[in-house]
Order: sequence, then C-alpha cells, then structure tokens
Amino acid sequence: MSSNQPYIRLNDNTMMPQFGLGVWKTPAAETDSIVRHAVAAGYLAVDTAAIYRNEEGVGAALAEHPDIHLTTKVWNDDQGYDTTLHAFDTSMQKLRRETLDLYLIHWPRPTEGKFVDTWKALVKLRRDGRVRSIGVSNFRAEDIDRITEATGVAPSVNQIELHPRFQQHALRAYNEKHDIRTESWSPLGQGKILEEPVITAIARKHGKTPAQVIIRWHLDNGLIVIPKSAMPKRIDENIAVFDFHLDAPDLKQIAGLDCADGRIGPDPSIF
Repeated sequence: MSSNQPYIRLNDNTMMPQFGLGVWKTPAAETDSIVRHAVAAGYLAVDTAAIYRNEEGVGAALAEHPDIHLTTKVWNDDQGYDTTLHAFDTSMQKLRRETLDLYLIHWPRPTEGKFVDTWKALVKLRRDGRVRSIGVSNFRAEDIDRITEATGVAPSVNQIELHPRFQQHALRAYNEKHDIRTESWSPLGQGKILEEPVITAIARKHGKTPAQVIIRWHLDNGLIVIPKSAMPKRIDENIAVFDFHLDAPDLKQIAGLDCADGRIGPDPSIF
C-alpha cells in the first residue's frame, strides 16, 4: 500500500507524505493500538499535538518506526520563546524522538501577540537540527507575513481547516504564492458532508465510499491530508484511495459545495 503513496516537497527541500493519520480526539489509552494499526495498514505519517494529550501513545507506537513522518504542535499556553523551547523538550520526551519531522504553532492567537517569538523558537530548533521542518496551523496571510518579515524564514506548511464545504481558496492561493504547502485538518468536515448528494453520487460512480472521494479530492488538489479515525475499519478504508482519481466533472461538482459560512472550527482571528 505504501509504495504508491505520493510525497510533497516542502520549501526546505524535505519530502513529506501527502497522506497521514490525524489523532485529534483519539483517547490516550487507545492511541498506541490505533497508531500501530495505521502503520500496519501502510500509513507513512502521523499528526498529533501537545493539546491532544496522546503524544505518549504515538511515541510508544512509533518507537520502532523512526521512518514514519511525525508532526506535533506547540499549544497556545506555551507560546513565547523560552516556553516554546521547553514545550518542545516535553513533547520530544513523550514522542521518544531525537529529531522531529515537523513542528507547528497550533494557533496564532493574534490578540496575545506572542506568535512571532514562538516562531523564532521554531527557527532556532530547525537551525539546531532538532526539527527538520517548521510550520504553522490556522495562520492567516497577515500572520505569516509577520513571522516571515521578522525572521526571514517562511513556514513550510500551513495546516488549516479545509474540506469541500470550506475550501479556503484565497488562503490556499497565498500559501502557493509563498511556496508554503497547505495541509487540511478536519478534511472530512467532521463527517458532516459524507451524506452530501454530490459526494454520494461521485462515490457510486467510482465504486468508492464518500470519505474516500473526499480524501481523493484533497489529494487531487495537491493538499496534504490527515483524516482522523479511531476505528480500524475506517483507518483501512481511508488509505484505500490510491487506485483512482477524480475527473474534471467530479472536481467541478465538488467545487460547487464551497460555502462562505462553511467553517466548523474556531475563527483564527479571535480564537
């Protein structure tokens, strides 16, 4: 399964799997077994975060798999230069890694005004060789402009809410212009669009499930995608997407599902 999975080249010249497992809301006690199942199914990447409270389970599951691409994130309460460096050390102990593949600032929290100093800490971690790639999550264009102007270093990845109901064209275009890869969180719209008639019709056409169609939509749009599931059957289903592509009519129909008010999660401007 893993041999035909695509990789994305980041602006620091590292390669990142385009598809992986997200473990948001995965119970800590179940994370180890779930991640082990995903690795056995062929997953090449795992995305966690300090606030998910399951880094220990991810670390245990991947202890013998240093080749699996691993992402974690610094939480809002730890923003700031020194506190970020300390938070990184804590995460690395839990993850059992000497070097991390990708470290993200989880939210900009613009009203707090700490994300520039937090970014400077991430730049140091990369320069020290402790992280291969650094990026952000939920950052707006103006937030990225600020950290880039302050450090001369642009993020490699911007992980944002992105699904057929909330396609974020303007921010994706900004990311693309600045050679920043876009990664989708809640790529299935937290299940809210799996019964959308357009999606179910395309699924029938290809002999696939609605979730597989949506994951394929992300891949065909050049997005990094990390669907979350704690169910082994769904984990197996989500990775079975490398034997088909959506055609132009499919993509046009899904493009029509975009909504200005399609956001499910918090607004980064005020969160």
